[in-house]
Amino acid sequence: MSTDGISHVTVLGAGNMGHGIAEVAALAGYDVTMRDIDEDAVADGYEGIEWSLGKLAESGRIDEPPADVLARIDTTVDLAAAVADTDVVIEAAPEQLAIKRDVFGDLDEHAPADAILATNTSSLSITAIAEAVADPGRVVGTHFFNPPVRMDLVEVVHGAETSAATAETAAALMESFGKTPIHVRKDVHGFVVNSVLGPFMQEPAWMVSTGEATVRGADATMVHERGYPMGPFELGDLTGIDIGYHVRREAGLPVAPLVAEKVDAGDLGRKTGRGYYEYGDDAAGADYTAADAGDFDWLRVEARMANEAAKLVGDDVATADAVDTGMRLGAGFPEGPCLRADRRGLDEVLAVLRDRHEATGEDRFAPADYLVELVEAGHTGVDAGRGFFAYDDDGDRVET
Repeated sequence: MSTDGISHVTVLGAGNMGHGIAEVAALAGYDVTMRDIDEDAVADGYEGIEWSLGKLAESGRIDEPPADVLARIDTTVDLAAAVADTDVVIEAAPEQLAIKRDVFGDLDEHAPADAILATNTSSLSITAIAEAVADPGRVVGTHFFNPPVRMDLVEVVHGAETSAATAETAAALMESFGKTPIHVRKDVHGFVVNSVLGPFMQEPAWMVSTGEATVRGADATMVHERGYPMGPFELGDLTGIDIGYHVRREAGLPVAPLVAEKVDAGDLGRKTGRGYYEYGDDAAGADYTAADAGDFDWLRVEARMANEAAKLVGDDVATADAVDTGMRLGAGFPEGPCLRADRRGLDEVLAVLRDRHEATGEDRFAPADYLVELVEAGHTGVDAGRGFFAYDDDGDRVET
């Protein structure tokens, strides 16, 4: 699928995500209309693009003057005018289903009948948003990561009614933006990246809650021994402890007591000056060091991430390659959970999950059917020549 016939992209929303997406589209050569509900929001977003383009020019990262890119961007507060002649709409409104459904209802009235309608959401159901339009086949999720100008990954999420042509064209458009799209072929909660990232952040919180680990020990081990860009608690403080808390509550998922305690106390991370660590002029912040590492059960965490990946692959939500690409580009992981589990041995991963499931009865340790199938078939990873991926005699991945 190509982007032939696409020349005009409308972005609804001028906040951090909206103006970032508008900038990315303009940098790719498209004519862009950026719309928000009031003039001040639009002006702030446009100024954000000007500032960003200036920084890119200073560092030699763009091949044309910022003024030429800006010339391709129009702004408005008039929704009907913004979408009247557009080929693609990318909605970046606040992350509330009611708001997004209202926006898509308006799009159904004002946008061309053949325009692709994309929503930039990290957690909401594409299917539910698409119910607001007469033809849900033209609605697709395009989950950009923040900041859009710097982050390479976009999750292209298929709603229950999204047409194959819509999804493939959206993926091609993301490639033309210079991004790496991965297909999320079913509208599951958390899509790919947040689904796998959940155990990375939640399992250490359960372990600290039960006295099996410390915050610093977990962060230090995952960073200094396992190579992650930051520890789970440091990451929670950066993104906001309440964000993950509310996402899990809304999905009916259990929350570790430590997380609930922090939210109840209003200690939400960097934005409140205190979370798992303390921040401010006289505070040390995430002050763990390599000396804090070593006494943390990292395999338990990585086993749960591999298990989540197995659910996604086994349920045809995403390929193993898409999962690993998503976690490397979207979360900064040193390698994907599928490849890492193959190297460790899927039989060992399964044994960890079974042991924990038997000991605790907790659903979060229940092995994925696909993981069990792989192990029972002898596909236990690199040493066996096949696991999530296939390998040659030298242990290098081969295409199948």
